[in-house]
Amino acid sequence: MQENRSDDVAFRLNSVAIHLVRRARAADRALRVPPGQLSALSVLVFGGDRTIAELAEAEQVKSPTMTRIVDGLERAGLAVRKSHPQDARSVVVRATSKGRRLMEKGRENRVAVMAALLDGMPATDRAAVDRAVRALARALTQTDD
Repeated sequence: MQENRSDDVAFRLNSVAIHLVRRARAADRALRVPPGQLSALSVLVFGGDRTIAELAEAEQVKSPTMTRIVDGLERAGLAVRKSHPQDARSVVVRATSKGRRLMEKGRENRVAVMAALLDGMPATDRAAVDRAVRALARALTQTDD
């Protein structure tokens, strides 16, 4: 019985998560940077410098695709390539200060979208969402180990 309930909740959570991501993407359009570039830039800004291969793995794309994404980030002044300190054949990609500012603005925009949605809810629903978010965060940290 519990498994069916979990499946039902998971089904609904999947649907809600997709809709939330779509709303966040709508806020991201104001940044005028393609989604693939924003996603890679997010890894750099919030996760630190990466090689092309590491970025490709994080974004689940092939290295040639990530090379094109990084090319776009460089053209926009959002990221730079630096020589790898231990491997002369490789480069490390780093977000520029402009890239960091853009990602912070993007985060602000997405949080504002979510806050507006939450502000429209009754306090009891907001509290329930808060509890659910905390529970999901705990579950994610337990499964990341």
